[in-house]
Order: sequence, then C-alpha cells, then structure tokens
Amino acid sequence: MTWPLISVIIPTYGREEVLRSTLESVLKQDYAAFEVLVADQTKDHQPETQALLERLATTEQIQLYRLNWASLPGARNYAVERANGEIILFIDDDVELPPGFLQAHARNYQTRSDIGAVAGRVFDRMKLADAGAGLQIEDLPPEAMDPGIAWYYIDLVHTIKPQPVLTARGCNMSFRREIFERYHLRFDERFCGSAVREESDFCLRMRKTGLKIWYDPKAHLVHLGEETGGCHDISMRSLQYQVTFYHNHFLMGLKNLTPLQAIRLFARLFDCHVLGRPPCNKSGSPIKIISRFGFYLLGFLNALITLIRTTGKDKRRFSLADQADPHSATAVNPASEEPVERGNRPLETKP
Repeated sequence: MTWPLISVIIPTYGREEVLRSTLESVLKQDYAAFEVLVADQTKDHQPETQALLERLATTEQIQLYRLNWASLPGARNYAVERANGEIILFIDDDVELPPGFLQAHARNYQTRSDIGAVAGRVFDRMKLADAGAGLQIEDLPPEAMDPGIAWYYIDLVHTIKPQPVLTARGCNMSFRREIFERYHLRFDERFCGSAVREESDFCLRMRKTGLKIWYDPKAHLVHLGEETGGCHDISMRSLQYQVTFYHNHFLMGLKNLTPLQAIRLFARLFDCHVLGRPPCNKSGSPIKIISRFGFYLLGFLNALITLIRTTGKDKRRFSLADQADPHSATAVNPASEEPVERGNRPLETKP
C-alpha cells in the first residue's frame, strides 16, 4: 500500500516543555511520508524551546513559521496554505501520540472515498481514569447528529465503535486536501479567544460538501489539557475568556443553524453553562448564575456585532495579513517546493 503524504499542523501559543514533548512524540511516528508544520504564535520562548525549534527547522524535521498575531483558526489557515500533504492533520501542542497514530488516520482515507474528514478519539489526561473505568459507548445516540443539541451528546472519549459523526475535536482531526482546494473552505478567523467551536463551525460547513466525517477510535491520542497557552490568546480564567466562550457558541449557531436549531442550542447553552445543570455541573450559587448570565448576554451581543461588522468582508483577519504586511509572519525555513518524506526521524536530544 502506498501511504499518502500527511501534513501534521501544530498551532502553538505560549507553550514550552509540553510543546517540546509533543514534537518528540510526533517525530517518533513510524510512517512512510509526513511533514510537520509548526505555526508559532509565541512572542518569546524559553531558551531551550527556542534552540530546539531552530534546530529542528534547520535540519528540516519541521517547517517553522513565526506569526506576529494570535489566532487559532488563523494559524490553521496559514499552515494549510503552506502544506504539501494529501491529508491535513491538526493536533494541539499538548498531546501524546501512540505508535501508529498517523497510519490510523490515513487508513480511513485509503479504504473509503466518501470520507472527507477523520475525527480521532481523545483521551483527556484528567479523564483517563474514567475512560478506563468500564464506560464504553458502541453507538452514539441520535441526538449526537442533531446540530442544535449534538454538542452535549458527542462523546469522543468513551465511544469505541467507528461511525459517522457531526464534528471532530480540534486537537485530533484530519481532512482530505480537496476540502481546502476544491471546496475552498477555511477556518473562520472571527472565532476568538480560546477559539472554542471554530472546529465545529468548520465541520458543519464541510458536511455540506456531501463528504462524511468518520470517527475512528484507533486514531487516538492523549490530550494533556494545559489551562494556559496552546490555542488560547487569552487566559481561560479571564473575564474576556468568559465573554468569547459565549460569543463563539452564538456565532456558530447564528451562522450555521436553522432558527429552531439555534433556539435549541442557545437554550441548552443557558441551561448547562449559565444555570450549571448537567453535564456542566457548575455551582448553583445565585451570584455565579447572575454573573454567568451577564457573560451569556454579552457573548450574544458581541456575536451579533461581529456578524454585522463583517458582513461582506473577508473573514480571514489574520492569515492574510502577511500579504499586506511582510513583517507579520516569518518562515524560519521556507517549505520546499517538493514534498519531503519524513518517515521515522527521531527527535535528537542534547547530551
């Protein structure tokens, strides 16, 4: 079997040791042909991380792009347009990959032509004990394919059976190249802050092509779930994060859902994240409910403002900036015109 070239894209922001371990995990993959593109949005790295990135770039084990802005969807778009692979695979900068991870993704595209994307299984570090406690799901419930409420029923941790799904998790998802070239899809850079729901928005639009998103539990990884850095341009504990969290949910709903579906999504969002009912299980303190409701309203208003302000405008606020400003992004090692096979090339370590 001839394995397709895979472009592994890693957006990173404010990560150090965990980024180094992620790169080591990726470069240890025993796969016939893959390239690694790092879209680095960190202003200043620790010396050890900086030295490692520059060495890997110099030896062409990675393609390193330094970006002078912070946007997860923007970083994804920027790297996509510089990737050579037939398969575009996105992972976070705080993951651990098992042997055979890349083959697991690629095998799905080799066996089924109707698959446009693969959603991999995600073992969250904080839920590993729970995942091994015996809870297993064969078939996701019908609600998991309903865009209005699916987000509270899609379980890509405990599901053990391959099947079509509505969306993937951004830390472990891959797509055929034609999704970006033939259908000209890009991630919406209006999703901000933690960029939560940006992958859901993309998957909903991708499904309109008629291609399936296929869940494969064998394409699994461990997501370490660091609370700061990574994909976030703001702290998860900040007030701004709370507003953008709701903003992104409302933006996804207003863009992609029918009025009835949107109402159901916004109602579940209120029930779970504002009132704190299961599966969110947040504090029922009146003060906290009132404060969360304030963020909920601000998020909705901000989403409406976003849509009004960007009507008729290009949605790529960041990734196209380099065309207007050559100093907004720098390629430490420009990608070669010919795809480079990077099979089993282990990460070097200092003596």
